[in-house]
Amino acid sequence: MDTGTDSSLRRPIFYGWVVVAAAALGLFFSGAPIVVYSFGVFLKPLTQEFHVGRGAISLAFTIHNFVGAGCAPFAGRLVDRFGAKRVIVPGLVLLGLILVSTLLIGSRLWQLYLFYLTVAPVTLATTPIPYSVVVSRWFDRRRGLALGLIMFGMGVGAVVMPPTVQRLIAQFGWRVAFAAIGCAILLIPIAVVTVFLKEDPKQMGLLPDGEERKAKDVNAENQTGFGWPQIYRTRTFWLMVPAFALAGGSMHACILHMPALLSDRGLTAENAALGSSVVGVAVIAGRLLSGYLLDRMFAPWVAVGIFGMSGMGLLLLWAGGGGPLALTAAFFVGLGMGAEVDIIAFLVSRYFGLRAFGTAFGFAFGSFVLAGGLGGMLMGAGFDRTGSYEVPLAGFFVMTVLALVLFTRLGPYRFAARQSHEMTIVEAESVA
Repeated sequence: MDTGTDSSLRRPIFYGWVVVAAAALGLFFSGAPIVVYSFGVFLKPLTQEFHVGRGAISLAFTIHNFVGAGCAPFAGRLVDRFGAKRVIVPGLVLLGLILVSTLLIGSRLWQLYLFYLTVAPVTLATTPIPYSVVVSRWFDRRRGLALGLIMFGMGVGAVVMPPTVQRLIAQFGWRVAFAAIGCAILLIPIAVVTVFLKEDPKQMGLLPDGEERKAKDVNAENQTGFGWPQIYRTRTFWLMVPAFALAGGSMHACILHMPALLSDRGLTAENAALGSSVVGVAVIAGRLLSGYLLDRMFAPWVAVGIFGMSGMGLLLLWAGGGGPLALTAAFFVGLGMGAEVDIIAFLVSRYFGLRAFGTAFGFAFGSFVLAGGLGGMLMGAGFDRTGSYEVPLAGFFVMTVLALVLFTRLGPYRFAARQSHEMTIVEAESVA
């Protein structure tokens, strides 16, 4: 009798998957589904409320992303120093309260800008930055899949939030829509994250991936990696940052304006909001696709393939047309938006290790967020100036192509999965 097989059959589910589920729920109720993916649904109501153009409203999102990008490395540093849970839980509390406070916003545009400025640093505490740090400690060989699954929660939020927000706006107005989501955040994810999210498998006497290995090897692996001063001096890092920025600016610009773009092409407000849900479905598909492929293929080529499909979506939107063609294009763009954080986190962990993962990921994610804010503003300004989205769409397509070129120049991993564990430790020590 194979006693090892019987033992494996009796083995309970690896707690790392509970951590993944808790992180996915936390990301469902994070700032991204309501502040980012639903922004396009708020765009027209806000222009009507404040009597300004789309560029002026898009500036609110740009302010949000500028502040968020500046705070992202600091947020990653806090996670590296104090732990993810001490960042996430206060962030969820503050996010919920700030969303409820939209009931107090008047009719002055500066008040809207102040809201987006205030919510930006708080949103970062609920983004994939802290959750990815935790999950990367729990998984090594299956890290890509685990990262993809936690982003699944955000993808579901991207599907559910836009039509939910659209209904709330239609019945109660945009202020109540924000406040209702804020109440849900205060009631649900805080308790789940507090109870079920564990920082490190060592807290429970477990090892990454649920496999039996020597504790000293696990400790060495979790500490292996470059320090932040080493990371920002590498050529690889400065190839990654502009690649993420170029791709992020292009995808954010398109997705933020997707409902308005579809509405301009003859779709009703409800069907235009459906366009955001199509993006959400694509986000889920992108999460799962990237999570599956990252553990099996060279990650830069995964980035080229998925972001290349986003570029195809931009090209289709630039070519014009509405109906099924526009929705297909929205799906292609959403694939890239779905995979972006997974790819950023995975690349950072494989090229720089886990020692300063939070700080490095925060910086890389910040570049993506910053470019997203600029992209949304340029998209709105381009529409206000020309009366259509054709010119900015063409520019963003070119930017996406440049990002693809940069991804092909990253070179081999420095910290590959476990089968190369001893080799990567030697490499890290030699570089240090």
